[in-house]
Amino acid sequence: MSIHFDEANLTSAMIGEAHGLTIGEVKKSEKAALSALESFKKQVDAGTYGFPHLPFDKAMIKAVSEHAKAKAGSYDTVCVVGIGGSALGAWALSCAMRGPHPVQGAFSTKFPRLVILDNVDPMFVEDAIATMTPKKTHVVVIAKSGATAESVSVFMILKAWLEKALGKKAAANVTVVTSEGTGDLKVLATREKYTTFHLPANVGGRFSVLSAVGLVPAALTGIDIKKLCQGAAEMTSLSWKADLSVNLALRAAQLHHLTWTLKGKTIQVAFPYSNRLWGTAAWFQQLWAESLGKAKNRQGVVVNTGQTPVGALGTTDQHSQVQLYMEGPADKVFTFWAVGKFAKKGAIPKAKIGLEGFDYLAGQTLEKLITAERLATAAALTEQQRPNCTVTLDKVDEWHLGAFLQMMEFQTAFVGELLDINAFDQDGVELGKKFTFALMGRKGFDDYADRFAEYERRQFRARKG
Repeated sequence: MSIHFDEANLTSAMIGEAHGLTIGEVKKSEKAALSALESFKKQVDAGTYGFPHLPFDKAMIKAVSEHAKAKAGSYDTVCVVGIGGSALGAWALSCAMRGPHPVQGAFSTKFPRLVILDNVDPMFVEDAIATMTPKKTHVVVIAKSGATAESVSVFMILKAWLEKALGKKAAANVTVVTSEGTGDLKVLATREKYTTFHLPANVGGRFSVLSAVGLVPAALTGIDIKKLCQGAAEMTSLSWKADLSVNLALRAAQLHHLTWTLKGKTIQVAFPYSNRLWGTAAWFQQLWAESLGKAKNRQGVVVNTGQTPVGALGTTDQHSQVQLYMEGPADKVFTFWAVGKFAKKGAIPKAKIGLEGFDYLAGQTLEKLITAERLATAAALTEQQRPNCTVTLDKVDEWHLGAFLQMMEFQTAFVGELLDINAFDQDGVELGKKFTFALMGRKGFDDYADRFAEYERRQFRARKG
């Protein structure tokens, strides 16, 4: 496996027993970790959760690949309409494989760009549409429920925009990803004859990056989804092994759970030292927060658990956040995401100019510098007794990215088992959605309209004192 997990700086040998894990603490937790593996495996085998099966769905991967091949050359922009898990996976894949936005280079029908409309800010949506041409835009609308207000509203605008310019031919410029047999988006897709791909019922949005949700935009923008899924498939095989020395996802889950619950590190900083992995950090924040932030455990006991994920970009955020990380509250654990070998070195000219602040860098590379910056930050945090660990991808390509994304999903699921919570529901998100439906006049949400009115009355009284 070309992905490595280094936990040394999580241990008491490096940062002391107050903040670091002892050999005894780790050893004692091994049984619980293996039980978490067994429990999750039973649920997957029963069909309750489906993301581990996605990299092996050859029919879906083939269908998406053939769709992208058939459409190739007819567009210069792929416009994804989705939110949360329906957008962040596509964003992570695009940043990693094609370069961080906005430095991907000029776009064309041979190198189409990705535009993601993941918000309903009217200026953002209107400004984005103004940069696109209907005839050369392929819209991918993604909504598992088929009724996500943000995605449906933006798609309504784009649908009218396409039809005004293209008439009946507009349907050829739309691909839908939604649940099979349910939801108004599915009904519309059937009526309009849009090409449609389905998300399995047992795969939630934040675990859907390797389903059609992530693969359709990826394939349409030229990413090799077969290699992506091959890497994920190999990581899946490793993630079922009852051996903590080779099961990276389980070992990472075990140690992160211990650092959080035994040492009080309630914040995890995902710290990629690669701009190409910055989109993955945004994807990870949803995965970790929405999966592990729960009010109750499986027994119905109120636990209000959750570890807050924070994204930091190396080396950029060494100059904006690290002061807090070094000297602020000792409530954080840091996970560095490293790249073993960058595709480009960034050679610094050899010529010296007679100034020490410049000359010691002459003839070196940006690759060496960013690696030195990461190692230095890890060493400095360790001296301050701040727990940190490192996941290293030998390089950033489809195979490694697929494996890394699958590792993070398995790690999240395993931590959910260790916490005895359902990492796959999201009740906390639903209440806000229901209030929104009520405020927008959707039928069937009168009770929530009444509750919101009571909220406003209470707010009025509070303001009056």
